[in-house]
Amino acid sequence: MLLEVRNLHGWYGKSHVLQGVDLDVGFGETVALLGRNGVGKTTTMKALTGVLSRAKGEILFDGSSTDGLEVHALAKMGMALVPEHRGIFASLTVEENLRLAARNGAGWTVQDVFTAFPEIERRKKNPGDKLSGGEQQLLSIGRALVTGPKLLLLDEPTEGLAPVIVDKLVQLIEQLKDGGLSILLVEQSIEVCLKVADRLLVMDHGRIVWQGTGPELLAAEEVRNRYLTLEMA
Repeated sequence: MLLEVRNLHGWYGKSHVLQGVDLDVGFGETVALLGRNGVGKTTTMKALTGVLSRAKGEILFDGSSTDGLEVHALAKMGMALVPEHRGIFASLTVEENLRLAARNGAGWTVQDVFTAFPEIERRKKNPGDKLSGGEQQLLSIGRALVTGPKLLLLDEPTEGLAPVIVDKLVQLIEQLKDGGLSILLVEQSIEVCLKVADRLLVMDHGRIVWQGTGPELLAAEEVRNRYLTLEMA
């Protein structure tokens, strides 16, 4: 396994949000994390990448413990988070955002991103805050890819985007899967998850309460009704 998480707990102040999360992501596997708003999905992502200030549990990444490591050290190990708020530098141009993150020897170059996303290549001299929501999301994903990640963490990548951009992101995830990249995806759309995920995890009250394949989730009506508020395709 590339990522192994055992008994992960996390807090915001006195609020105990993560209450013993167990999950794995294999090499070349795409895993989707589903659940209602507020159950701990984004907090899980923050805990994995060292952003959450109070967390405890066992996290092994590519065989090594991440205990006590800072955000930059985890990024150097090969974790890349595309946050829900996208997190691009508003005052920097598209090209500057990418070149700032690019690493020598990464599988993706800045030009590779421009080739994959001609929408943002056309705007490579524009500041980040002058892009549309969809363009910002593509830039955020591109910026993660040029770091050369082993594990890509996508937090609500399709939220608020037009269907044509969602379709493009689905195609990109499928392309990255074909290239062997491991992906952990937080996503509200079952339709998207069914298209791209090898396994799906359902979270409730800070724990994983169900896991299985897409067809198994489609057959688990009680699970969907109890834990999810998502529309079926």
